[in-house]
Amino acid sequence: MTVLPDGKPDAEPKEKQDGPDGKPGGHPDEAEGTAEEKTGGKAGAKAAGAKAAGAAAAGAAAAGAAAAGAAVPVAGGLPEFAGRWAGAVAGASGLALLLVSTRYGFQGDELYFLGAGQHLDWGYADQPALLPLLARVVDAASGGSLLALRLLPALLTVAGVLVAALTAREFGGARRAQLLTAAAYGFAPAVLISGHALSTMAVDLFLWTTVNWLLIRWVRTREDRLLLWSGLATALALQGKYLIVGFWLVVVVTVWAAGPRELLRRGPLWIGGAVAVVTSLPGLIWQARHDWPQLEMSGVLADEKILGGRAGFLPYLVVLSGGVFTVVLVYGLVRLLRAPHLAPYRFLAWTFLGLTAVFLVTGGRPAYVVGVFAPLWAAGAVELARGGGARWWRWLAAWPVVALTALVCVALSLPVYPVSQVTKTEQPANNPMTAETLRWPNLIDAVEEAYKTLPADARKRAVVVTQYYEEAGAVDHLGADRGLPDAYSGHRGYWYFGAPSDSSGPVLYVGSDVAKLKPYFSSVRKAARAAGGPGESYVDGVPVWVLDGRKQPWSEIWKDYGHLS
Repeated sequence: MTVLPDGKPDAEPKEKQDGPDGKPGGHPDEAEGTAEEKTGGKAGAKAAGAKAAGAAAAGAAAAGAAAAGAAVPVAGGLPEFAGRWAGAVAGASGLALLLVSTRYGFQGDELYFLGAGQHLDWGYADQPALLPLLARVVDAASGGSLLALRLLPALLTVAGVLVAALTAREFGGARRAQLLTAAAYGFAPAVLISGHALSTMAVDLFLWTTVNWLLIRWVRTREDRLLLWSGLATALALQGKYLIVGFWLVVVVTVWAAGPRELLRRGPLWIGGAVAVVTSLPGLIWQARHDWPQLEMSGVLADEKILGGRAGFLPYLVVLSGGVFTVVLVYGLVRLLRAPHLAPYRFLAWTFLGLTAVFLVTGGRPAYVVGVFAPLWAAGAVELARGGGARWWRWLAAWPVVALTALVCVALSLPVYPVSQVTKTEQPANNPMTAETLRWPNLIDAVEEAYKTLPADARKRAVVVTQYYEEAGAVDHLGADRGLPDAYSGHRGYWYFGAPSDSSGPVLYVGSDVAKLKPYFSSVRKAARAAGGPGESYVDGVPVWVLDGRKQPWSEIWKDYGHLS
């Protein structure tokens, strides 16, 4: 029986698991945090000595099993999955997301996905095909419901919470460890932000977490079918974002360096990789035919220096992982690097460090690393549940502290405040997309105001051209009910959707860089300006211009009008 840090015994039944020698498995770390050890004195010293000796022996056994290519036993057998408890945490996270899912409004990327969904293709300038397809299907089935659009990321978050809890179970964590891992995953700001809106991150985070769980389970069981499943999960991830390629490249290096190298010799791993490559071919062919805009996008995103660029990378990584949950994550990282019994899983820690270094150097975003948080949370939670860590900070994992941390993360990450109060909170700093979601009605008002200045016959042939793709998506999706014309943009994926018709008339241009189009028109006037609102957004004060008297066909103007930055 294991005594938890709060003094309560963890007496859950466990599935018996044999060690590599055929005898019942057992792990001295199951005795960590016993009452005798906590009493101090001779009994405490004796318990501590036994624990240290047992941990060393268990670590050697685990490392030996991994080196021999054998399954790695879990201390005392694999615990039961605390499904009801983990499900309760997952449900609480999902409920928090759904309750605020229709607050404020659309995010810019959601509007882009809806616009791209009207131009289905095998690929896009800034991503593969999955998200626009999902947006198209959900929008058509729900009649444009924002709640329906955000149901999928909420469900992915709920599923991710359960996978995170299963990850803790693979490390030998019983109910307490599984619940702490579930809480960290379900309420960390990074997960709440990604689960609030349809985004590539929402899909990526769940699939990366699943791949990590499958790899950890393979280390324990050596069931090669798990590697095939990881390949299929990777294939699906590649339909949403190509970022997981970087994950696998780092994993190959860290597994080769830290083990278990047996992983790299398993055929199903490479079969799964081949499936991922083959299913990605349509998107890669699209990229090749369009001169690989996705590669250029990597440099563009690095140059944007969102959230402080490289200087803000590590601080914002701490914000994304969530206060007390950050402590659990860092402790898990340290234990994965140092604990002998976790040696077979050490590559996970090096993968996190490797990805962090790569994205830090290349100008990637902190959110790119979030997909490898779950194994670190799980390792930290399991070690804390066994009595690990200094006594003075074990209280950080107590349930009142965890619950308070979850509430603070919700308040900082989700749109829980009235619009009039949002600027008085820290939410806009924690989630920069907050202000953006409040602006679209103001933008549409300005475009409509400019549109009404046109003569009736000119309105029939008018088109909207915007500086940024988000604005085009907003006009297309939110302006249709007001009778506004279709929107076009030279920005990123929208440029590939095509130019306005050569027979079109005046242009309502939304943006401050009208100088790029001025040479092609004989008449340019400012007709409206978007009002501001709570917080700061690039949409604030955006002018709407009326351009008329076009001098060249759009088919000629459009050739050099596209831009990714």
